[in-house]
Amino acid sequence: MTAVESRWSSDAAVEVRGLVKDYTSRRGSHRALDGIDLTAAAGEVTAVLGPNGAGKTTTVRIVGTLSRPTAGTVTVAGVDAVRDPRRVRGLIGLSGQYAAVDNKLTGYENLRMLARLYGASARDARARARQLLERFRLDDVGARPVSTYSGGMRRRLDLAGAVVARPPLIILDEPTTGLDPRSRNDMWDIVAELKAEGTAILLTTQYLEEADRLADAIVVVDRGVVVARGTPTELKERVRPPTVDVRLSRPEDLRLAADLLPNMNFRVHRSTVTDGWFTVDGRHGSAALVEVLARLHRTGVDVRDARMNVPDLDDVFFESTGRAAEPIGAVEAVGSGRPT
Repeated sequence: MTAVESRWSSDAAVEVRGLVKDYTSRRGSHRALDGIDLTAAAGEVTAVLGPNGAGKTTTVRIVGTLSRPTAGTVTVAGVDAVRDPRRVRGLIGLSGQYAAVDNKLTGYENLRMLARLYGASARDARARARQLLERFRLDDVGARPVSTYSGGMRRRLDLAGAVVARPPLIILDEPTTGLDPRSRNDMWDIVAELKAEGTAILLTTQYLEEADRLADAIVVVDRGVVVARGTPTELKERVRPPTVDVRLSRPEDLRLAADLLPNMNFRVHRSTVTDGWFTVDGRHGSAALVEVLARLHRTGVDVRDARMNVPDLDDVFFESTGRAAEPIGAVEAVGSGRPT
């Protein structure tokens, strides 16, 4: 067990309470955060979402000890991040959208150097570097200068550097921005592996699909306050329950279909009734779709089309903030954390 691991005994890797951050300039003061609360649990991915300028980047900068709060508390693995930021830096790995690696060194040399900076012996540093190169599927390019790496390779190397000391918390700021789909999936697989090992992951992302796939918990921030929190499923269900939409081959069968599906909130819409469409509640997901189709089939009602209509995180984002998610583009980087 490493020194970092022995200090980590709480299931809540991160606890943020009443976080406030004010900025003051000649034009006056601006409150970027106004009482943020969040918890990131061990072995889970907690995603922080919000429009540009909402406060999510400020939040993760404070958790990462890159900025001090005006008020509030932040603890990482039980250590006060405001009072003891140096100790907390040993408990955190930070990987940003811009890989913080030395282009003149090889991948192996980058990781060996980081291990030494974290206090590993020369022998252990060499072993750790080789281990991480293999784990992050970089062993075949480990002897090459990083300047020759693709964007996906550089991002994997940066994340490997963030886990050199086996920290209980990894902060990922826009980890897949600008990556091609294959590299993005590679990063998702690595995040899933880290999560399975019990690492807590605090994620900011502009890809709602990424948050939906990776996150166990989501915190939506807008104008410096938390406007929604929950699991992806919980947040979607708060927007509206899922429904089953069905189109019959013969619109005249709509009345019969209504009789066959009692207690499912059967309804038709004026704009589509002549095409044979109807909607029923689908709270049980695909099981509801199967049940509807089975009842209709047994009675000889012919179905032309059927689909599940489930809210997604775009709906959650709009419902929570009153705005659609920004197009992929302008984002603010947190930076990458290294031992100081």
